[in-house]
Amino acid sequence: MIIVQLVPELYEGGVERGTVELSREFVQKGHKSYVISRGGPLVQQIEKHGGQHITMDLCSKNIATVPFRTARLRKILRNIQPDIIHARSRVPAWLAYFANKKLKLPFVTTVHGIYSINSYSRIMTQGDAVICISEVLRDYVRKNYGTEEDKITVIQRGVDVEYFHPDRLDHDFISKFKTDYNLLDKFILTSVGRVTYLKDYETFIEAVSLVKKQIPNIKGVIVGGVTADKENYHNSLKELSRNLGVEEDIVFTGSQTKMPEIYFLSDLMVNGSLTMGNVGRTVVESLAMDTPVLATSYEGLVNLVQDGVNGYIIATKNPRDLTEKICLAEQRAFTGIRDRLNPEYTLGTMVEKTLGVYRKLLNERESA
Repeated sequence: MIIVQLVPELYEGGVERGTVELSREFVQKGHKSYVISRGGPLVQQIEKHGGQHITMDLCSKNIATVPFRTARLRKILRNIQPDIIHARSRVPAWLAYFANKKLKLPFVTTVHGIYSINSYSRIMTQGDAVICISEVLRDYVRKNYGTEEDKITVIQRGVDVEYFHPDRLDHDFISKFKTDYNLLDKFILTSVGRVTYLKDYETFIEAVSLVKKQIPNIKGVIVGGVTADKENYHNSLKELSRNLGVEEDIVFTGSQTKMPEIYFLSDLMVNGSLTMGNVGRTVVESLAMDTPVLATSYEGLVNLVQDGVNGYIIATKNPRDLTEKICLAEQRAFTGIRDRLNPEYTLGTMVEKTLGVYRKLLNERESA
C-alpha cells in the first residue's frame, strides 16, 4: 500500500509520535509511507526509517489560504497516487476533504480527543472510516454526530514496548539529567507534554507546593516544549511557582528525546490532562517503564491506571486530591507494573488494527 498521513506539524506530542511510529512500522512491513505536515524535529525520524516527508502548511487556520492549499495538496496527492489518505487532526482533515473531492481516494480520520461539538470538528467523523482511540470517543461521536457504528473502529494508543523497556537505558544520560536539574536524592514527580493549558500544569504546581510538608525533597519536573503562542502561559506557570514559593522545586526541561530514561528516573508520573488523561500516550509509556502513574479520567473510560495497582486516579483540576494521591503513592511499593500492561495498548496491536482498517476500506472499494 501507499499510505499518506496528514498532521499539522511534527514537533512533539502523542499524535505526532504515533504518526512517526506508524510510518516506521508501515515501511518495515513493505508499505510506502508518506507524511505531510508543516515540518518539525520529528521529520528526521520519518526519513531515517524510510518514510518520506512533504512539507506543506497543514497547520494554519487562515480561511483565506484554504483554496490555494487545497489545490497544492490535491496536486501532491495526484503525484503520489496513494491507496489511503489518513488525517489525524482537524485542519489537515478539512484540507484533505476538499482536495479529495475530485480524487475520491479512500479517506480515514482519527478522533484523538473530545473535540467541541461544532461544524469545524465534524470533519473528524467524515472519513470513509473513522478511528477512535477509546470507547468513550466512539460513543461521543456516535451520540453527537450520528456517525454510523460500522464506520468506527476503536484502536487504543500503542506503545513500542521494545523501545520503552527498562533493560535498554542510557544510564549516563540519567546521571547527567539528574545532575543538571538538581534531582539527586529527590522524590521526582514528572509530567510530560507540551506546555498548554489542556495539561493543567497549574494543578501540578499547586500540588507540589502543598505536598512539600509531607515530602520535603519533592521535585516537580515538567517535560515539554513551548510554542511561541504559549509563551505567556509558560511565563504564568513560572510566576505561579514563584508566588507559591516553589520556584526552586519546579523544573521546566523543554522537549526531550530520551523519554524512556525520563520515565524510568521518575518516582511518579502525573497526567492531569483535562481530556481523558487515563488513556494518554504518556500513561502507557510510563507504565511500560514500570513507573506508577496518577491520571485524570473521564466518565465511561476503561482506565489504564488502577488505584493502588499501578497508580491512582485523580480528580480533574483538584490540587488537594492530587496531593493526597502523591502521598499515598509515595508510601507504596508498586511492583509488576509493566507486566500488567494490556496488549491492546502496544504498538504492534495498533499497527495491525490500523492496517486492518485500511484493508477493509480498500476491499469495500474493490467489491463496490
